[in-house]
Amino acid sequence: MTTLVVCVDRAGLTDEPVIGWEAVRALVTDIGIEDPGDSRVNSTLEALKVTRDLRDENEDAEVAVVSGGGDAVSADRAVAAGLDTIIERVNPDSAVVVVASAEAERLVHIVESRLRVDAVDRVVVRQSHDIESTYYVLKQFLADEELRSTVLVPLGATLLAFPILLLLAESVTLAVAIVVAALGVFLLYKGLGVDELANDLPGQIREAFYSGQVSLVTYVVAAGLTLIGAFVGAIPATGMDDPFLAVMEFVYTAVPWLATAALAASAGRLADELLEDESVRSALLNLPFGVVAVGLVVRGFAGYFLERGDVLGPARVPALSFGPISVAPFELATLERLALFVAASLAVSVCGILVVSYITDREEVGELSSP
Repeated sequence: MTTLVVCVDRAGLTDEPVIGWEAVRALVTDIGIEDPGDSRVNSTLEALKVTRDLRDENEDAEVAVVSGGGDAVSADRAVAAGLDTIIERVNPDSAVVVVASAEAERLVHIVESRLRVDAVDRVVVRQSHDIESTYYVLKQFLADEELRSTVLVPLGATLLAFPILLLLAESVTLAVAIVVAALGVFLLYKGLGVDELANDLPGQIREAFYSGQVSLVTYVVAAGLTLIGAFVGAIPATGMDDPFLAVMEFVYTAVPWLATAALAASAGRLADELLEDESVRSALLNLPFGVVAVGLVVRGFAGYFLERGDVLGPARVPALSFGPISVAPFELATLERLALFVAASLAVSVCGILVVSYITDREEVGELSSP
């Protein structure tokens, strides 16, 4: 089994491939005398070192150097032709490729198309390791079209917009704030995958129209209810001086509408599942109960803070009568009111678990009993 240790590059090191220990050693001496700082000296010496190490391990190894000059296509073709010559003379079973730069590393695929490559030895001079590594990363970055459009385009737009904002804005602080806010919006836009959702949204809407999905209508209803909840919650909150209590007032007022919107959307999803598969996933079954439970807890805590801030009055229970049993009207204390909301939330959650378990068990029994 013969291993070929081949040093490849695009710098036009040799016109013909150089094969054999003595020939390669003579070549590296000539290159070193002509230009001691040439990185190809290090890669050629590395090829000799790898060959010596393999021979010390009693392996049959042969060293060679192949190079190509001119433009990218001409260089690659020259390397391919040189490799064919080397393989014809040496007849190796595998190869170890030695490269000295990121540019040379792109030639590895030419070797792989002809031989099994056991290893790629990338040589970097210690003094320039950081520079070479940075260069390699930048080359890879600039070669990726998606990364360029994602990073360089926003960066260039920011650099163009900043001096314009400095001329138009009243202060440097305002210009910096606008630029930072724009960058923040862009990062959230990409990080949350809003761009992918925006690209998929027209197709999903078109598919929903053509397939007659119930969820399309319920989503529109849910959007309308959400807008109503935001509007209804903002009206009492805008006239309050305390920001925290204003937020709590908004939450307390808007939560019923928002919960109803979530219930409408989940009802549409449930209907679509039933119409399509005649079975419903347990997560969708549990969703309405979860929405109601969370809504109760959030409204209960918001009411607690509003009542402690003297914005909301105590809860009054009217007189109740059930046949011979009658209950006089009474008021709930602040903690009692919160405890009632929490208890109701837990009760709804437990009901959801029981309902989902019951339906799931019925479906499993039906599947087992079906032939």
